[in-house]
Amino acid sequence: MKNRFVLILILSIIVIAAGGFFYFSNGSTADVMYRMDKVTRGDLQVVVTATGTLSADTTVQVGTQVSGTIQRLYVDFNSKVKKGQIVALIDPTFLESSVKDAQANLQRAKAQANESKRAFDRSKTLMSKALASQADYDAAITTYEGNAAAQKQAESQLDRAIINLKYATIRTPIDGVVISRAVDVGQTVAASFSAPTIFTIANDLTKMQVQANVDEADIGKVQLGQEVKFTVDAYADQPFQGVVSQIRLAPVTVQNVVNYTVIIGVPNPDLKLMPGMTATVTILVTKRENVLKVPTVALRFQPPAEQIEVRKDSSSQQDDSARAERRKQFTQRMQEGGGGQSSRQGVGERAMARLWVQGKNKKLTSIPIRPGIVDGTFTEILHGQVQEGQEIVVGVLTQKPTTTATPLSPAGGGGGGRQRF
Repeated sequence: MKNRFVLILILSIIVIAAGGFFYFSNGSTADVMYRMDKVTRGDLQVVVTATGTLSADTTVQVGTQVSGTIQRLYVDFNSKVKKGQIVALIDPTFLESSVKDAQANLQRAKAQANESKRAFDRSKTLMSKALASQADYDAAITTYEGNAAAQKQAESQLDRAIINLKYATIRTPIDGVVISRAVDVGQTVAASFSAPTIFTIANDLTKMQVQANVDEADIGKVQLGQEVKFTVDAYADQPFQGVVSQIRLAPVTVQNVVNYTVIIGVPNPDLKLMPGMTATVTILVTKRENVLKVPTVALRFQPPAEQIEVRKDSSSQQDDSARAERRKQFTQRMQEGGGGQSSRQGVGERAMARLWVQGKNKKLTSIPIRPGIVDGTFTEILHGQVQEGQEIVVGVLTQKPTTTATPLSPAGGGGGGRQRF
């Protein structure tokens, strides 16, 4: 009798525990709470960011073609110069001696040429009277022609010496401003293999350019004539504007990253910008004004299957809606471009996507849309059954409790169970 009582008691406890387990695990569910946002209207723009260096439109390095000691400098840093103005003088002593030496060699060559000319004339007269042999006549001709060539060579050497003497006086090839001076008076410059730089002259500092390094992943978005805004550290609160004027084809590889140089023309009427400044560049790729937009995260949201409202023939309705949208797009392209690309289709336009909205029964339904450009935070809505101010789902705030109830430890009686957010 006692054993039967104990067996009944154990069975009762098991039944009660099993009932509590199913009750607390299935019946006590927390409603799913979603993070909501609204469809808004505003401007969107796609930009490419890069860094670059400011420089003048035309920068010329003035050097020397002859070696010597700097005897005099006529300009210094920030000096304004005109084309043809003398800016430096190399000691001409050695070069003047070279000119005199070349002149002496020329006089000697002329004397030898004149002497051989007279000998040739005598040989020619004797040959006409049959008083000289043919061999003597040929030798006189050869001597005369050789001395004439030596005279021309001496004249060329004299011209070269005179030109080198002129190169000792260094003149500026352009109008501009001296932005760099690399030598001092008394310094020796050697022009054996390359022309050493003495001055760097910028043509016009009121017209500057930014040489920006654009990553290969973004270079396809950059086009000539695009608007550019940039800042420099010297005027952090003042933006400057420019225009893309050149996209150079030569790649520049820095730490295994391929970049391309983009030249941006910049006006500088106040002379605030200086050569060598580092610019943080923002190139405007495309812009949309007064368009519907939604947070980009809303397009990446995918609700759980059990939270999606299942309506009769919902899949067929969505398919019909998508087909109608495609037909509308095709008709619009045909009207705008004769079957070509739509004028609105461009940077950032993608395939069909969907937004999720919450109904009265807390279930979610989808709205198909055609997204446009993306600025990193918001996405443009080109087409779709959405309105400004409409609430959409962008994420989940709370979900069902994840604590598993056991017969000996019931989950959260009275809603106090632990939840995961």
